[in-house]
Amino acid sequence: MVFLNAASVEMSERFAYYGISSNLITYLTGTLHLSNASAAENANVWAGVGWMLPLFGAFVADAWLGRYRTIIFSSLIYVLGLVFLTLSAVLPFGCNSASSSCSPSKFKVAFFFFSLYLVAIGQGGHKPCVQAFGADQFDETNPAEHKAKSSFFNWWYFALCFANTVSIMVLTYIQEDMGWGLGYGIPCLVMALGLIIFLVGTFTYRFSLAQEESPFTRILQVFVVAIRKSRWPVEDFDLSSGLTRQFRFLNKAAIPLKSDCFAPRKRSSWSVCSVAQVEEVKGVLHLIPIWATCLMYGVVYAQGSTFFTKQASTMDRTIGSSFVLPAAALQSFIGVSILLFIPFYEGILVPIARHFTGISTGITKLQRLGTGMLLSVLCMVVAALVERMRLEIAREAGLIDLPEATVPMTIWWLLPQYLICGLADVFTIVGLQEFFYDEMPEALRSMGIALYLSTLGVGYFLSSFLISLIEKLSSATGGTSWFSNNLNKAHLDYFYWLLAGLSILELCLFIFFSRSYVYSCRQHSCKVDSRRGSMGSSTTTSNI
Repeated sequence: MVFLNAASVEMSERFAYYGISSNLITYLTGTLHLSNASAAENANVWAGVGWMLPLFGAFVADAWLGRYRTIIFSSLIYVLGLVFLTLSAVLPFGCNSASSSCSPSKFKVAFFFFSLYLVAIGQGGHKPCVQAFGADQFDETNPAEHKAKSSFFNWWYFALCFANTVSIMVLTYIQEDMGWGLGYGIPCLVMALGLIIFLVGTFTYRFSLAQEESPFTRILQVFVVAIRKSRWPVEDFDLSSGLTRQFRFLNKAAIPLKSDCFAPRKRSSWSVCSVAQVEEVKGVLHLIPIWATCLMYGVVYAQGSTFFTKQASTMDRTIGSSFVLPAAALQSFIGVSILLFIPFYEGILVPIARHFTGISTGITKLQRLGTGMLLSVLCMVVAALVERMRLEIAREAGLIDLPEATVPMTIWWLLPQYLICGLADVFTIVGLQEFFYDEMPEALRSMGIALYLSTLGVGYFLSSFLISLIEKLSSATGGTSWFSNNLNKAHLDYFYWLLAGLSILELCLFIFFSRSYVYSCRQHSCKVDSRRGSMGSSTTTSNI
């Protein structure tokens, strides 16, 4: 019951988010009359902001408000943003947006984007806290609950993907056939209902006790004290007290000054830090290379709701004699593949892998991430090949100069790239959630979830940057842009090949850093390779 209460507000948020993001590029190019490149850039920037703001939301939650209160306040902002978004679609603001010849007023455009970014602010506080709050409901000192928490991330993502899939399948049809006002109003009502269900379970939740000192202050103290003692030679320090040799310059923060030795009661955290405090900071720094080598996955992730949808809009989308499938509806198959594969992964693949590896999760977290990144490369290769086929069919049909005409190629040719995206998400997205939650110090676990989200946020920004740069370069000499409004003249296939190449480069760097990564061990969470150490070790080296 506690899981359902906590999951309800997250499922309703995902339902609302995908109700906006999945068809946003259609609204921008249709109702607001933006070009393909401009619409993709705006969609990516908005999504990037929404995925980056959780870093600030996590800071607020971990340092001041706590996860529970942050969830409530951010959900209220989210609902307010959805109310305004609905009004921006319903009210004419001096222009009948149903008319294709009427450009929307500047006020309508400004009010729409204000509402959109208000939703992003709500997402910033909501996303890093709800999943961490759900994971907090498990007692890690209890072996049974700790084992259950390992499956929690899989089934949590399963629940979210169910909400995503329903949202895309239902709302994209409503938005294109029944109106954008209703298409945005329904997510608003669902989000408000999810918040109410979450509040009903208040007295059944486990709450983490707030720390007297902000975890961010503890991190800052280590750097300040280490810098103050920067002239001390490292050799003078006693490493037998539990300090590791990684980032040795930070070890200086744990060594007391002579004045502290004579007056230990006057010691301040700004003059000497504990060994545990120093090692916590090292653990955070050790995550940065892994985080950086996952960013290209965010770029690939961004294509599912932008250019994949524009591709679909040019193809034959009819089912039967009269029903026309909305271009964005095919995104639901990402969720469908996840819904089908997670039970298979959890019920069959993990037990088989556990039998051979002896690891409770079947494979290590980094091996899971690497598998998903490899699948993302395959996704881009398939997308490039399908787009090349679409361009050739359009050329053979004489549709090069007819961008509004339907290319005689069924939309189902796009299905493989969507399904591969879903499989990649099962490995990478869930892997990122579990990895950053488990590897961050306990006091910073909201920040751990925010770091996972920021890989997608930075990925969206990188996608926007690449689109802007390529748009300028490809059209600078009078040539046709890769992202031309006439997709029959554009070259999305070149863009997909570029992303595949960059993803391969990133995967190589990821493997390089993963081979030397040292996992943190908390209670029952580590199983050490017998060739590298014993259960008594405090750390274990990844063998990805």
